Amino acid sequence: MTVTPARETDVLRAQDPELAELLLGELARQSTTLQLIAAENFTSPAVLAALGSPLANKYAEGYPGNRHHGGCEIVDVAERIAVDRAKALFAAEHANVQSHSGSSAVLAAYAALLRPGDTVLALGLPYGGHLTHGSPANFSGRWFDFVGYGVDGETGLVDHEQVRALARGHRPKAIVCGSTAYPRHTDYALFREIADEVGAYLIADAAHPIGLVAGGAAPTPVPYADIVCATTHKVLRGPRGGMILCGAELAERVDRAVFPFTQGGAQMHTIAAKAVAFGEAATPAFSAYAHQVVANARVLAAALAAEGLAVTTGGTDTHLITADPFPLGVDGRTARGRLAAAGIILDCCALPHGDLRGLRLGTAAVTTQGMGETEMRRIAALLALAVREPGRGKSVREEVRELTGRFPPYPG
Repeated sequence: MTVTPARETDVLRAQDPELAELLLGELARQSTTLQLIAAENFTSPAVLAALGSPLANKYAEGYPGNRHHGGCEIVDVAERIAVDRAKALFAAEHANVQSHSGSSAVLAAYAALLRPGDTVLALGLPYGGHLTHGSPANFSGRWFDFVGYGVDGETGLVDHEQVRALARGHRPKAIVCGSTAYPRHTDYALFREIADEVGAYLIADAAHPIGLVAGGAAPTPVPYADIVCATTHKVLRGPRGGMILCGAELAERVDRAVFPFTQGGAQMHTIAAKAVAFGEAATPAFSAYAHQVVANARVLAAALAAEGLAVTTGGTDTHLITADPFPLGVDGRTARGRLAAAGIILDCCALPHGDLRGLRLGTAAVTTQGMGETEMRRIAALLALAVREPGRGKSVREEVRELTGRFPPYPG
């Protein structure tokens, strides 16, 4: 099944050819370059069909059975399906699937548990923490008093003794575990122990690993955290959006924190697409996919190290890799530019030493395309060549086209 049915393309071309060409151009870009951004993936045509459905027309403030608009009897069923599938998939007592993004899910979690000025302990931004973990440019850093914990300078692993010491010293109202650029599993049980010791709530920001959790390829935070915040894209391979999981005792507080406190009308087409993705993630095929994502990431990390990049923490447990290209003679931003010119798309990230920027990449999208360990080794070689020898960028670009041509994201 093609991702852009001919009839829909013809309609858009007839009415707005300028936008039609942009959409087709983006599809071509995605299909002919390597998508190594750790937060991106290719959704299924079924997910895209739900996103482009008439449910996009419906206003539905509130929750199933208690809406502020009429005509919600069908979208109520769609949301209940999404909620029930999320609860079953993650063995959670309650799920809110209305959050528009991972950041808005975190905002709602803070709103449910905290008051402005409360102290929160979270992974510092230089060590892989997210903007919502205390950045002064973000609502989190403006409204709450964040204390950042870090990683061991030698191993790059979270310094759990520092976490415990900071928790004892600052007595935070909440502790956040999870990150945007940390490639190892989180020890949720230990964070729960520390939170209980100081009487803090535990919030798990599982935006990156939640898809691996769904596929049984990563430990679940659900039994340990008071609230789990997540996205529905990334490895989970659903639409761009967020969700919140929690126990029954916090369900009402979480729901009110989403609506009406931080959001208005739910995006019903996106919620239906989330339901589709949750259904897909409950299959054996998705479990196999999630484990292959991790296998690919481990091979890619090892191959990058063999090419001379400094891979942080010595590898990965997840879909995510962070690496310093400095041994190849460039900084992260320069490397990213050279790679983009060669058709290899990834991000920069903070590194756990100094003010240098490194590279953050992931294997979710290329694994969806059907690539395996052999392709990971080739990608590592192409990446290193493009960074070392920018004059070879054109030839690397052609090799990338050849590789991606054999693994189209949307065949047909």
